[in-house]
Amino acid sequence: MSVIFPAFNEEGNIRSTVEAAVKVLPKVARSWEIIVVDDGSSDATTAICDDLKARYPEVGVISHGQNRGYGAALKSGIMAAKYDLIFFSDSDGQFDLRELQQLICWAEDYDIVAGYRAKRQDPLHRRINAVGWNVLVRLVLGIKIRDIDCAFKLFRRAVFDQVQIRCVGAMVNTEILAQATRLGMRIRQVKVNHFPRRHGKQSGANIHVIIKAFRELSRLWRQLRHVAPDQAGLYSATEEASAAPMLADLESKRPSY
Repeated sequence: MSVIFPAFNEEGNIRSTVEAAVKVLPKVARSWEIIVVDDGSSDATTAICDDLKARYPEVGVISHGQNRGYGAALKSGIMAAKYDLIFFSDSDGQFDLRELQQLICWAEDYDIVAGYRAKRQDPLHRRINAVGWNVLVRLVLGIKIRDIDCAFKLFRRAVFDQVQIRCVGAMVNTEILAQATRLGMRIRQVKVNHFPRRHGKQSGANIHVIIKAFRELSRLWRQLRHVAPDQAGLYSATEEASAAPMLADLESKRPSY
């Protein structure tokens, strides 16, 4: 199993989150890795990630030189993942990673196992925004997922042979689930606990993040009309792109008759 933690200025949370995963993963997976994606943090997150990498051989760190956005961080982690099950969660410690076992139980029969928060432990304005956003996304994109942005999801690796990731911001969950729904993938929803953030602040309610989300929703609505079963996903598109220069080179060396 590959576990991905996107992190941006999470100096107060990242160590405890990763160490919690280090304790849990040997109990639920024979082989595992943790990939922390440091998305251009300006606090001590980078130094802590480097220490975790040195301390635990299963921990790898991807560093973005500048902040690219949540979707871009998640995409980097998925591209680096090497195992057949890919799980991601936020680095803020708002989930109990022991509940990962609940998702694994369904992984053999479903392509995606998506957690939904039993009781969301966020400020009132964030909960109101989330309800409105979920209703809007359901109406616009036809996604029947009760907690679209819950950062507690497990994927079979094959999902990303068809599903693409173009969103760089917070819309990435919606983008993945919308494509998966259109492609007829099997999705199971599982209730999980949610806890208050202990350190730092969330950026999801930032006006710039919200504006970007609406722009990406409009773009995603247009793109969904072109989703097809034979589309190149995140992995297959990358493989084709990397193979193209090699094929061109072979073609140039082919003798002519």
